[in-house]
Amino acid sequence: DVQLVESGGGSVQAGGSLRLSCAASGSPANTYCMAWFRQTPGNQREGVAAADSDGRVAYADSVKGRFTVAKDSDKNNLDLQMNSLNPEDTATYYCATSHIKFIREGSRYCPLFESGYSFWGQGTQVTVS
Repeated sequence: DVQLVESGGGSVQAGGSLRLSCAASGSPANTYCMAWFRQTPGNQREGVAAADSDGRVAYADSVKGRFTVAKDSDKNNLDLQMNSLNPEDTATYYCATSHIKFIREGSRYCPLFESGYSFWGQGTQVTVS
């Protein structure tokens, strides 16, 4: 199993920044892909950003250019630097890890769909006003 602990959420004004951190405990096989998702009431979780242990990253179109994800594979940490925040970024943010080996065109990748992830943190609230 993997246990995930998120931190860094809070309230910020539009245009501001926040940094989320996720600490994972468990086997490296279960933490090759780590990702951030977010969810608002009544909606499904939306993939925000993902990173793998080989340095590949992926972003949702809605956050490209504003958010930066970074994975420290030695420490099993995943950080999300969020800049230029707007009210549409308000959500509960969840950290997730996957033990599944995803391959596309001969290369591994980390997806941004919820079903690709097996382990989840409890979430941290981000509110932008």
